[in-house]
Amino acid sequence: MTRRRRRGGRPRRPRRWPRSRSARGCGARTPCGRTGRAAGPHRAVPRTASAVPSPRRTPPWPHCPPPPAWSSHRPAWSSRRPAAARAAPHRRPFTGRAVPPPGRRGRKRRSARLSVAGCRMERMAGDPHPALGGFSPATRGWFTGAFSAPTAAQAGAWRAIGEGSDVLVVAPTGSGKTLAAFLAALDQLASTPPPADPKKRCRVLYVSPLKALAVDVERNLRSPLTGIRQESVRLGLPEPEVKVGIRSGDTPAAERRALATRPPDILITTPESLFLMLTSATRDALTGVETVILDEVHAVAGTKRGTHLALSLERLDELLPKPARRIGLSATVRPVDEIARYLSPRRKVEIVQPESGKEFDLSVVVPVEDLGELGGSPAADGGDGAERPSIWPHVEERITDLVQAHRSTIVFANSRRLAERLCNRLNEIAYERATGESLDEHHSPAELMGGSGAAHGAPAVIARAHHGSVSKEQRALVEEDLKAGRLPAVVATSSLELGIDMGAVDLVVQVESPPSVASGLQRVGRAGHQVGAVSTGVVFPKYRGDLVQAAVVTERMRSGAIESLRVPANPLDVLAQQLVAMTALDTWQVDDLLATVRRAAPFASLPESAFTAVLDMLAGRYPSDAFAELRPRVVWDRVAGTVTGRPGA
Repeated sequence: MTRRRRRGGRPRRPRRWPRSRSARGCGARTPCGRTGRAAGPHRAVPRTASAVPSPRRTPPWPHCPPPPAWSSHRPAWSSRRPAAARAAPHRRPFTGRAVPPPGRRGRKRRSARLSVAGCRMERMAGDPHPALGGFSPATRGWFTGAFSAPTAAQAGAWRAIGEGSDVLVVAPTGSGKTLAAFLAALDQLASTPPPADPKKRCRVLYVSPLKALAVDVERNLRSPLTGIRQESVRLGLPEPEVKVGIRSGDTPAAERRALATRPPDILITTPESLFLMLTSATRDALTGVETVILDEVHAVAGTKRGTHLALSLERLDELLPKPARRIGLSATVRPVDEIARYLSPRRKVEIVQPESGKEFDLSVVVPVEDLGELGGSPAADGGDGAERPSIWPHVEERITDLVQAHRSTIVFANSRRLAERLCNRLNEIAYERATGESLDEHHSPAELMGGSGAAHGAPAVIARAHHGSVSKEQRALVEEDLKAGRLPAVVATSSLELGIDMGAVDLVVQVESPPSVASGLQRVGRAGHQVGAVSTGVVFPKYRGDLVQAAVVTERMRSGAIESLRVPANPLDVLAQQLVAMTALDTWQVDDLLATVRRAAPFASLPESAFTAVLDMLAGRYPSDAFAELRPRVVWDRVAGTVTGRPGA
C-alpha cells in the first residue's frame, strides 16, 4: 500500500480498525472492535474491501447496533471529524480510531441515564442532594443512581421524618408520596438487623384503602429493594433481607396462617383486614410495628370506614411498647388541619404541603348536536319496547375512537353493570371495525342492559373490565397488562381510582359526571402519573342535567376547589362493633376502654352517657321489650367495673 504524504509532514497512516484479542471466533474484524461470533448481535464481516469505512455518515454495517442511549461518545462507524479537527487539521488529525464508550478502558464514567419504573432521568456526577443526607450509603447510592433529584414532597417528608414526628404529606398524584414514605422505612430496615424474636419482625405496617393499590405498592417496592441490596453488595456492606407481605381479602388461608408465626418486615393490608388481625391470634405478629403508613388517607377520613380504621389504630397502639409513628399520604384535600387531627390527635403532626405544579387537560364532550332530542333523561330499564333515541351508541363510538388514538386508556364508570356492558360494547365495535362484519346477536345500548351484568359478545380485543366482582387472578392480569402498556383500555369503577401507578396510561375517560371533585381529580390523575406530566381527561355526560353537573365539576377540578372534608363525630354503630371486637379476646376495665376509644379523633368528644348506653345495649339491657330478641354480646360486671366477651356470642 502506497502511503500518501501530507504537505510538510510525515506520511498519513492507513486507517485500521481494532481487533479483539480476547474474543474467539472467526477472527473477522467488525467496526465495533469485536470479532465475529455465531451468538450475539455482532456477526462476522468478511475481510474484503467492504470492511473499510465508507465516507458516508450513515453506518455501512447494519448488523452493528448503534451506541447505547446513555453514551455521548462518537460512534466507531462515524467518519465525521470533530469541529476542532475540521478547523485545524494539522493539530488533530482524524485517524479513524474507534472511540471507546465511557466507563471502558479505564475512562471514568461522567454521567448515566437510568430507567427506573418507566421514568428516564439523567444523573450527573457530584454530591448527593441534601435531603439524602440522613440515609445510609446504600440507599443514597441507589436513589442518586435512579433519579436526578427528589421532588419537593419527598425532600420535605424526609426532613420531617428525620425529626421524629408524625408526618402528613399532602401532594397531588404522581409526586412521589409513596416512595417518600417507604424509602425512609426501607433504609431503617436495611441498616438495622431484624429482632431476635421472629414474631416481632414486622416493623412497618402499610394500610391501603384498595386491594389493587396494595398489590401495586408491593410490586413497586421490588425495584428499591433490589437496588438497595445490589448497592450494599457493591459497597461491601451486609446484604439486607427485607421481606414484604400482603394481607387482604385475596390472601390465601395458608399465607394468613403463616403471618401469625413468620410475619414479614413490611406488611401491606387494608382497614378491614387490619381489624380482623387485631381480633385474632395474628395480632401477636403486629407487636413489633414501629411505623404505620396510611395511604390515600383523604379517601377514608370523612367516612365511617375511616372512623373504624381510627379505632383499629388505637387498638394497635395498645399492643405496642410505645405508639407507632404515623405517616399519612393524601392528595390535595381541604382543610388540611382536619386530616392532621384524624391522623394523630394526641401528637404533633408535621404537615408537608409543597406547591402543586400538577397540570390537567380536561374537556367535556357531547357526542350529539342536541341533547334535547334524547328526551332530557336517561332511558329506563324495561321500557314498553318502543325504540327510543339514545346517546349511548354515539358515546360508545367516540370512546372507541379515543381508545384507538391513544396508547392506554382507563374508562371510569359509576357502576359495575355499566362497566361490564360498556367494556363489551367497545370490544364489539373494535371487532366490527377490524373485520368489517357485524355480530349476529342483538345488543342493546349500554344503559339498557339488564340482568346480572354479564354479557356475551365479541372476545376481548381492546378493553377489559376491572371492579370488585372480578376474580383476584383476572384483576392482577388486567393490572399487569395495563401497567406494561399491553392493554389498550380498561373499563373500571372506583377500584382503580386511588394511587394506582399506571405509567403507560395517557388518557382517562369518565362516563357520567364524576361523583365529586376530589374523585374526579383522582381518576384523571391516573393518566400522566409521572412527575411533571400532564393528566388528560375527557368527560361524557349522559343527559342535560348530567351536562350541567359535569361542567361544574370540571371547572372546579381546573381551579382545585375540592369539597371540604369533615371527620364523622361519634358514630355509635361503629363504636358498638369495635367494642365487641375489643372484648372478644381481653377483659377490659370500663375506664380504660373509654380512654382508648376517646383517643381516636372521631370519638374525642364522646359523652360518657353515650358510651354507657352502648355498653348497656351490648350487655342485653335494652330500653324496651322490642329489643328482647337481640342476643347480648358482652358481659359487663358493674361491681368489678370490667367488660369481657360473652362466650358463644
